[in-house]
Parts: sequence; structure tokens; C-alpha cells
Amino acid sequence: MTPLRAKMIADMQLHRLAPGTQALYLRAITELATYYGRSPEHLTSDEIRAYLHHLLVERQLAWSTCNVVAAAIRFCYVETLGWPLGQLHLPPRIERKRLPRVLSVEELQRLFAATRHPKHRALLMTTYAAGLRVSEVVRLQVPDIESDRMLIRVTQAKGHKDRYTLLSTRLLTELRAYWKLLRPPRWLFPGRRLTEPMPSDSARKIYDATRRRAQIQHGSGIHSLRHSFATHLLDAGVDPRTIQVLLGHRALATPARYLQVSRQHLGHVRSPLDLLELPEYPPAQPGA
Repeated sequence: MTPLRAKMIADMQLHRLAPGTQALYLRAITELATYYGRSPEHLTSDEIRAYLHHLLVERQLAWSTCNVVAAAIRFCYVETLGWPLGQLHLPPRIERKRLPRVLSVEELQRLFAATRHPKHRALLMTTYAAGLRVSEVVRLQVPDIESDRMLIRVTQAKGHKDRYTLLSTRLLTELRAYWKLLRPPRWLFPGRRLTEPMPSDSARKIYDATRRRAQIQHGSGIHSLRHSFATHLLDAGVDPRTIQVLLGHRALATPARYLQVSRQHLGHVRSPLDLLELPEYPPAQPGA
């Protein structure tokens, strides 16, 4: 391990970055060094900007991917190498705002029916029924299912915060049947080794394979189940503040965006054209 890599790892740990974020940052800086064949500390700000331009224009990577690379570069050069922020001359991190794609009730029924293992069925049902991130669902432990209070405890989620979310009666029945069958000792959804949780990538692959079998064309990514949870709660009349708490979002603006995809909400909104008193358009005359 190079001294620069060791120092960057230590700095990320001091800043309490999540392990997944640390891995992404290290990979981004490694790829930057590989692209130029030199250590990052020997690159100029112009070379760094040219690399970002290469990713965005030539390789046409997603905006979110380029933003992660830019964040990794900013951390490495400002926090680890001690550059002034202005020396980097990085472009602003602009994100394209896209509405989440959600699954309908009928599509969810097809998805759960297409699972081929009780563990996979319970995993996907839990993700949807509790509105969990993939990193949260794979790290659930058996005691986190608090059936006496009908709640699920989410420990040290994004932002290093604990929270509670819903435990539905239907999910509890499913989880009890799953536990009696496999009896996981600690992790609710263990990996190949019972002493370790399932990797997040494994959960993503389970969702992708099941979605293909169910012949669902949209909703790519297991995060769609979390989007569906929030949108369906809005459809059921749950207020955005409650949904914010269940999802673990800091700002109310984040769950409020689901108002834009809630059919129930939009169905009760009238177009301003309907408020105008207009005469009926005269029928067209023959030959007009």
C-alpha cells in the first residue's frame, strides 16, 4: 500500500465516511492514477479536469458516476494532499433530477411470485414493506424485528442514525415462515457464511433476476422497491412528514417529490382550465 493510499484511508475514517463510500473513493482515485500512469500527487489541475471531461464526454458515464469521481478527487486533493479548494477548479456538481420509477401493485405481486427461494421472497418483501435501502435490509439482525411493537429497527443507517420503520402483519407472517425454515442465527439474511450478512450486490442481483422473470420492464434497481413504498403510502393518504421519518430522510423536500408520481394525489388535482367558465365551442360547419 502506498503512503498516499494509507493516508487517504485514514482521513476517510477520521471523517467517518461509510465503508461503501470509502471503497468508491479509492477506486476513483486508483482509476485516475491508472489513466495517467502517475501518482495523483503529481497531476496538475488541468489534467484532473481533462480526466473528468473524458469520463463525461468520451466515455459518457452517468452524471451520478461522474459526481462520485469529482467528490473523490475533491476529498483526496483537499483533505489528504492539502490543496486549496480553488486550486482544483472543479465544475459544480450538477445532478439531473429524475422522477423515481415505481412498481404498481400488480407488478409487485408478479415480482414476489417470481422468486425461487423463500429467502429471496422474504428479502424483497422486507425491502418493499419497510421502505429500506439495500444496505439496510442486508444488515438486519433477527432481534431487529420487534414483533411485539410491530416495528423494524434500522441500526446505523445512512448518516449513522438509528430509526424505526413499519412491520406489516403480512410481512411478519412471511418472516416467521422463513425463519422456521432456515433459522438464521444472527443476520436475518446471511450470506454464504451464516456469520456474515448478505452482500448488497447479491441482493441487487436477486432483485434483477426476479424482475426479469416477472417480465417487468421498468423499475431497474432494487431501490425501486423503496420508491414504491413511499409512493404507495402517499396513495393511501399518509402525510409526507410521516413518510420522511419512515424513510430516514433529513429534509421534507426529499419524500415530497413522491407527490409528483402519486396517481392518487395527482388524480385529485384539477387543471386550472377546468376552473374557467367557457362557452361550448360551436360545432364545425360543413365545408369549413
